[in-house]
Amino acid sequence: MNEILCGLSKMLQDSTIRKSLDEYIKARIKEISMEVSQTFPDVQKVWKCENQLDFLYGYYVGKIEEGALRYLLKATRASAGGYVDTFDIRGVIEIHRNELLVAVKKSLEQ
Repeated sequence: MNEILCGLSKMLQDSTIRKSLDEYIKARIKEISMEVSQTFPDVQKVWKCENQLDFLYGYYVGKIEEGALRYLLKATRASAGGYVDTFDIRGVIEIHRNELLVAVKKSLEQ
């Protein structure tokens, strides 16, 4: 298990893998507007949330994190077995937080 954690942290230090992860995150952010219009036409009623922006931002951070983890494991042919700490991935996602927030805001304005 610790080998997987160390391997993931080392992977994110590799500039090629990091660049690939950044590209994956940017591609997912570009898809948000279409996804929100098709999947979440009335977020507040369906999910009974008070703040659509906060709800969708958190939702997409989680979805991008989950997808990035699978993407990295597949890209490096690592085993998906065991627990993998995602704090490093979340850190990379947080670098793109402004882009993500803008994408969610725009999707709600449509």
